Amino acid sequence: MDDETCTTDSAILLIAHGSRRDTANDDLRQLAAMLSQRCPSEIIECAYLELAEPTIPQGMQACIERGAKRVRMLPYFLSAGTHVSDDLTRFGREFEQACPGVDVQICPPIGLHDKMLDILLERLQQSAKP
Repeated sequence: MDDETCTTDSAILLIAHGSRRDTANDDLRQLAAMLSQRCPSEIIECAYLELAEPTIPQGMQACIERGAKRVRMLPYFLSAGTHVSDDLTRFGREFEQACPGVDVQICPPIGLHDKMLDILLERLQQSAKP
């Protein structure tokens, strides 16, 4: 990422659905650590929509406590279903009202990105029997 994207007062809140299985939630934590390595000057936090902690409000608060003036909510969801379109929008609005002066942006979900086909084909190849 370039310097304009990675600033010390900018945060990325990586958001997944959440699971009762902690091992499933580990994926998001590992992804957050990888993202942090790619953009070390960015504040990186993760949060879960439900079933796990930190919750989205807790994750947003952690970003603010670390000095964020801008929080980009980055959904780790495949599509813009109800959770992304409605729930994340509601959380973003509520947080902006509770913390005036903090810019909250919602990034698009993973969706039909060009690289998704490559990832799927790689997964198919990995599952092929020798």
